[in-house]
Amino acid sequence: MERKILLPGVSRLERLVAGVRERVQQRVWQRLARLPSPPQRRQLEALLEIAPEQGQTTLELWRRSPTRHSSLALVQALKRLILIRQIGIGQLDFGKLPPSRIQALARSALTLKAQAMTQMLEQRRIAVLVAFVYTLEATAQDDVLDVFELLVQEILAKSEREGQQARLRTLKDLDIASLRLSQACKILLDKDCESSQVRETIFQQIDALTLAEAIIKVESLARLPEDHYYPEVLARWHQVRIFLPLLLQTIQFEANRTGQIVLKAVQFLQTIEGRSKPKMQNAPLSVVTKGWSRWVGNAEGTLDRRAYTFCVLEQLTLSLKRRDLFVSPSVRWSNPRAKLLSGASWESLRASVCRSLNLQPTPASEIAQLQGQLDSAYQRTASNWADNPAVRLELAQGKERIVLSHLDKLDEPPSLLELKRQVAALLPRIDLPEMLLEIQARTGFMDEFTHLHQGQARIADFSITVCAALIASACNVGLTPLIRKDIAALTRYRLQWVQQKYLRLDTLIAANARLVAAQTEIELAQAWGGGEIASADGIRFVVPVRTINARPNRKYFGAGRGITYYNFTSDQFTGLAWTRGARNSPRFSRAFGGFVRTKN
Repeated sequence: MERKILLPGVSRLERLVAGVRERVQQRVWQRLARLPSPPQRRQLEALLEIAPEQGQTTLELWRRSPTRHSSLALVQALKRLILIRQIGIGQLDFGKLPPSRIQALARSALTLKAQAMTQMLEQRRIAVLVAFVYTLEATAQDDVLDVFELLVQEILAKSEREGQQARLRTLKDLDIASLRLSQACKILLDKDCESSQVRETIFQQIDALTLAEAIIKVESLARLPEDHYYPEVLARWHQVRIFLPLLLQTIQFEANRTGQIVLKAVQFLQTIEGRSKPKMQNAPLSVVTKGWSRWVGNAEGTLDRRAYTFCVLEQLTLSLKRRDLFVSPSVRWSNPRAKLLSGASWESLRASVCRSLNLQPTPASEIAQLQGQLDSAYQRTASNWADNPAVRLELAQGKERIVLSHLDKLDEPPSLLELKRQVAALLPRIDLPEMLLEIQARTGFMDEFTHLHQGQARIADFSITVCAALIASACNVGLTPLIRKDIAALTRYRLQWVQQKYLRLDTLIAANARLVAAQTEIELAQAWGGGEIASADGIRFVVPVRTINARPNRKYFGAGRGITYYNFTSDQFTGLAWTRGARNSPRFSRAFGGFVRTKN
C-alpha cells in the first residue's frame, strides 16, 4: 500500500499460470507437428488404423513389449524395432524441444485408446504420435537388448544344468576308472617296488587293456576347472542362428575404452555374417577367455566359428551390464557417461557443485581423505576380527567370502502391541467403493477427470461411474463385476465411455495431486512432517503372468519369478512415485528418477 502497488489475487494468478501453461503446450504441439514430412504424417496416421490381419491398430501392437525371452521373441522384437525406424522420426531435429514435454506426450500415447486419439485435433494428434514414435525407438531397442540378455543367460544356464545332469549320470563310470588309475599310481609310488618291475607289477593287478580304457574314460568325462560345460553350449548353435543375423544387422553397438576389445569382436562377426565358410584368421582373439580358448582354437590351428561366436556373445552381455558397451538411442542401455558434464560446461559449474556437495574442487585432497578413511577402517576391522563373532570367512566355489551373521530378533514391547491394537480398533471397516466416494466428498478429486474434448462433465452421478472405473482398473477385475443394469451410472456403456474419455494419464496425475494437497492440510500429516523428506522402499512379489521383467530368485520367489515394486513416499505418507525394480540400475537412481519425474 505504501508504494501503491496492487498485487494480483490468488485466483487471477492461477488463471495467469494456467494460461501460460496452455500456450506453452500449444507451442510444443505446433513445433512437433511441423517436424514430420507429409509422407511421415501419413505413416503416423496409419498407426491408428486397424490392420486387417491383426484385428487391432499398429499403435496397440507397438505399445506391447515382449513377454518371452526366446529366439523367436527376439526376432519379433527386432522386426518391431525395424518397423519403428522405417518412419524416420528418430532422424528429425528435436534439439530445441524440452525432453520432459516430449516424454509427457509419449506417456499419454501409451494409455490413450486409438479411437480417442483419432478424435483429437490434427495438430495435437500428430504431436502425440511424433513424441510416441520418437521415444518408442529407444524403448524398443531396450526391449531387444533385454530379451537378448535374458536369452543368452538362459542358454548358458540350461547348458550348465544339462552338463551337470550328464555328469551325474556318468559319475559312477568316472569313479570306477579313477579308482583303477589310483591303484596303478599307488604301485608307481611304492618305494619297495623296483623301478624295473613297475610295469610288470601294475599289469599283474590291472591288465593293459583295462588300464587304457580307464585312461580314455577319465579323459572323456573329467572336466577342467575353467570348463563351464562348453560342449553343451555349442550344441545350441541352431538356437543362436535364429536371431544372430538380424541382431548383428539391426543393432549398432558403441563402446568406451574398456569395451573396445569386445566391440571389435562384434564388428568382426558382422563382417563374416552371411558367409558359409568365413576366414577366421582375422578374428580378434583378445576377447577369448581362458575357458573358451580350448574350444575356439583346435589342434590344426584354425578357429571354430561356433565357439568364437558364443564367446563373443557371452562377453557382449557382460560388457552391456557394465555399460562398457551401449547403444543409442536408449533409456536403459545408453552410455551413462554421456549425461555427465564435461569441458567448459563442467568448469563453469565445478565450484558450485563441489560447494553444494561439500567437496574439494580438486580430486587429490578428496582421494587422500578417502585413503585415510579406508586405511583406518581396514585397520580397525583387522584388529577386531578375532573378537567379532558376527563376521567370518567361508569358502565358496574355491573363493573366500565374508559372511555376516543374522541379527537376533527383537520382540515388540507390550506397549507397542497395545498401541497397534488401539489404532486397529479406531480404523473403520469400510468397503473400497465407499472409501473412494467419501474421499471424493471431502476432496473433490474426481473433478479433475475431464472429458477428452468437452471439458467438465455434465452428467448425473458422475463420481459413481468414475469410482467404478477406477476400481476396475486398479483391482484388475475388469468392468463386468461392476456392471448394474438397474443403475444408470453403472451400465456397461456408461462405464466404457468414462473409461475411454476420462481416465487418462494427465487426469490421473491431476487427481493424485489434489489428493496429495489435501493430505498436507491434515493436522496429523503435518505432525508427521512437512513433506520435504522422502524415503524409497520396495516389495517383492511373484508374478503369475509371463513378462521379461520378472526374474528368478529362490530367496524371495521360490521356484517362480517375480519383480520388485519400488515406491517413493514422503514423510506425510503420500506416495510420490513408483517404478518397477530394474536389475541394471542402482536403487537410489531408480527412486530418484521417479521423484524427478513426479516433480516435473
